[in-house]
Amino acid sequence: METSVTDSTGRTQLSVLFVCMGNICRSPLAEGILRQALANAGLGSRVFIDSAGTGNWHQGDTPDPRSIETASGHGLDISAQRARQVEPADFDRFDLIFAMDRSNEATLRARSPSARHGRIKLFLEYALGTHADVPDPYYGGEDGFEDVYQLLREGCTALVARLGRELRQPSG
Repeated sequence: METSVTDSTGRTQLSVLFVCMGNICRSPLAEGILRQALANAGLGSRVFIDSAGTGNWHQGDTPDPRSIETASGHGLDISAQRARQVEPADFDRFDLIFAMDRSNEATLRARSPSARHGRIKLFLEYALGTHADVPDPYYGGEDGFEDVYQLLREGCTALVARLGRELRQPSG
């Protein structure tokens, strides 16, 4: 991990940002899934999680109703999330910035200072070791949202295991 901070007890803290195009489909689902998985692993207070989009079309909107419905079907409530666009401060604020696909990864790299490129990762490559995109379900049917949910859940499960090892190690 490139960067992290420790809290007053000396425990490692870190921050994670999920990024897709509009911040209404993939990244809000990933945020909700990771938040729940970290809570289940007893690590919820150790990681700050957010999501954003490279575009600003949906600024302030709730996630796509199909994302909300899919998450709800798995016991997650993402309805309070609001779309926002990635801002310059995010490149300093977040330890790990996960792009859902190569197009968004390229956009993030183009917008970020070169000193922060190491924080930008293709999500499935980092989490599962595969150089694949999380497909955008926006123009498809509801089954695409379920497929994306399952892919994100698999990635987030692997990510929690990886982050858990790092967060449980004594710092210093």
